[in-house]
Amino acid sequence: METLNRSIDEVGQLAIAFLMQDLEIAPDDQEWFSVLSVRPIGETWNVVEIGVEGLPDKWIVQVYDTGECDPSYTFSSPVKATETDTGLEDLPEAIAQILATERSNT
Repeated sequence: METLNRSIDEVGQLAIAFLMQDLEIAPDDQEWFSVLSVRPIGETWNVVEIGVEGLPDKWIVQVYDTGECDPSYTFSSPVKATETDTGLEDLPEAIAQILATERSNT
């Protein structure tokens, strides 16, 4: 496989595009998501954190130097599914549902 030197921006965009497709986020709702950080790990992969604006939740996606994303990404949240003030009230319903589901699985 061909490997490319990708910029931090490119790696972040690869990860967010992958996550949006995997979570089946509608194009109109994708603006709620942003890349929080990109950390190179050695020379062969990067760890990308993606979050929803204003919330502490994040997805951690590994992006390899080939441009491929590991389908076994991680979701992390300090918010418990049982908490009443979850911060999801102002989000589009589809995003709120995804976050509620992810939180209940952690």
